[in-house]
Amino acid sequence: MNRPIRLFPIFLLFLFVFLNNNIQAQNNDVNAIKSLLLRQRDDWNKGNTINFMKGYWESDSLLFIGTSINNGYQKTLENYKSKYPDAAAMGHLDFEFVEFRKLSAEYYFVIGKWHLKRSIGDVGGAFTLLFRKIKGKWTIVVDHSS
Repeated sequence: MNRPIRLFPIFLLFLFVFLNNNIQAQNNDVNAIKSLLLRQRDDWNKGNTINFMKGYWESDSLLFIGTSINNGYQKTLENYKSKYPDAAAMGHLDFEFVEFRKLSAEYYFVIGKWHLKRSIGDVGGAFTLLFRKIKGKWTIVVDHSS
């Protein structure tokens, strides 16, 4: 029997193990990101802006794009507190996840929709989030919400 033909099953086994491990790692990353976003949703719905912000990069380099472009964690927190000062303004937040796209081992791009059900009028829109794995933890480094 030809040597390359005998090695083919071994090659297939290694390929399967490699692909399976890669898919499992990607699923773990997506699950970790979803978990972070769902914790943020729950914190928002409890009126806890401080805990909600724990999903964001605590850095002056955090970029938030909404009705304006803002840099920095503190500025983003101040804007949230100003725009959503009480439970009526905050309402009840829910997400719809559209796509999770792995850019590299360090970055993920997430597309989704957000909706606030409020007594003062519902609002909603879309978001694109850039996540970066910092010190083993997925963190939002760019948020574009409209």
